[in-house]
Amino acid sequence: MTTTADKAAAGTEDQRGTGTANLTGGTLNGARKLVALDVDGTLVNHDGHMSTAVRAAARAVVEAGHQVVVATGRSLNATLPVIELIGMTRGYAVCSNGAVTLRVDADLEDGYEVVDRVTFNPGPALRALRTKLPTAKFALEDEEGRFLSTERFQDGTFGIEAEGVDFETLAGSTAVRVVVSSADNTPEEFARAIDSAGLHGVSYSVGWTAWLDIAANGVTKASALESLRRELGVDPADTVAMGDGRNDIEMLTWAARGVAMGQAPEEVAAAAREVTGTVEQDGAAVVLRSLLS
Repeated sequence: MTTTADKAAAGTEDQRGTGTANLTGGTLNGARKLVALDVDGTLVNHDGHMSTAVRAAARAVVEAGHQVVVATGRSLNATLPVIELIGMTRGYAVCSNGAVTLRVDADLEDGYEVVDRVTFNPGPALRALRTKLPTAKFALEDEEGRFLSTERFQDGTFGIEAEGVDFETLAGSTAVRVVVSSADNTPEEFARAIDSAGLHGVSYSVGWTAWLDIAANGVTKASALESLRRELGVDPADTVAMGDGRNDIEMLTWAARGVAMGQAPEEVAAAAREVTGTVEQDGAAVVLRSLLS
């Protein structure tokens, strides 16, 4: 989902949920599905913990042969622990809201390789935003996977320690993902400032708090997933996606079966074809179990 500044690094497991032992070793229920799964607010809660029920259901869907794709706003290094938790040793992950696509393969030296990385010039957007949000913190993921930031700006979704730089260095870098956060504005004030900035030539989504993610124009989780769907030869009718944030809207619309989490904002739920329970109710586990016979 859309990342927020107060999220933990995540990728840990807690012990919520019962009655899931029978899920392991499940078999395909009909055709193989491409199953796109958001992380924060879907697979893990807002403290960064994955319940036993969700972990078991996700592992069962992986083992059953469905093409599970972790699709997240998180950067590469913050996504890898989630891939490990759900037992993916082969497959794909869409990171940084669609800007980075990984191929996961346990036989590779690092266990993965980057197969696509979409970059853009962040300067115009950053300068426009700075005029509207002069006290905001700015960070970006560059083409080498590093994080650069103004002031002391760190978040668990970065996956690595951000390197402090001045604003002009940031604006002159090549970006995969830009993050903007403001502790001095309410979410409503922040959203109005974003609207008034008149951002052009980029894709962006506003989070639960005063948080903004920016990517190259046309880049979303859905755009990366559609490329994977075509490459893998999956029928559009066999696509499933689950998420809870505004950066999941395109993905939920793209999927034949788009499922919003129970705590999703109204506009996210409206983009989905169904709504499951909240993350605290293990809503993801219910949907994942439905893919098993």
